Amino acid sequence: MEITKSIISQRLIKTIFITIVGSIILTISAKIKIPFYPVPMTMQTFVVLFLGISFGYKIAVATVCLYLFEGIFGLPVFSNSPEKGIGLVYFTGPTMGYLIGFLFASFLSGYLNLNKNIFIIFLKLVLSVSTIYILGILWLGILIGWEKPLFELGAKPFLLAELFKILLLTIISKKIILIRNFI
Repeated sequence: MEITKSIISQRLIKTIFITIVGSIILTISAKIKIPFYPVPMTMQTFVVLFLGISFGYKIAVATVCLYLFEGIFGLPVFSNSPEKGIGLVYFTGPTMGYLIGFLFASFLSGYLNLNKNIFIIFLKLVLSVSTIYILGILWLGILIGWEKPLFELGAKPFLLAELFKILLLTIISKKIILIRNFI
């Protein structure tokens, strides 16, 4: 009985530690901006998918939830915070749909079986990252109006960068999955 409690405690501590480290990595990925035309690119979507692949969907979603709660409670974890605000005000701004999309993308990339051929892995990662942009554009439409060119504003500038990130993840996904063995 004591051994079982000890194993459960160790696993819980390990999961909490991994979740905190994952939220730190996600924060760092939000702050590093790579010059990219027409808008700078961050590595957030790459890390969100990476978390799903490497941690599995349960820990990945917990990690993204922790990251979102950190930002909602005022920690400057989001891409343009504190420059453009912090907390709930920033969260409910133009990027809220994308941020919520992180939850779905981390779930899908962690839940979907990525042990298939490389083309199937690519398509599953495209599906995962698409949820970020679908929710992002939907929220943008609610926020700024449906008559605006939402796709051109909210997705088109990022597609080439996303393709690059997805290709990179596709190539290394079988190696990333090995991380799950240690979790």
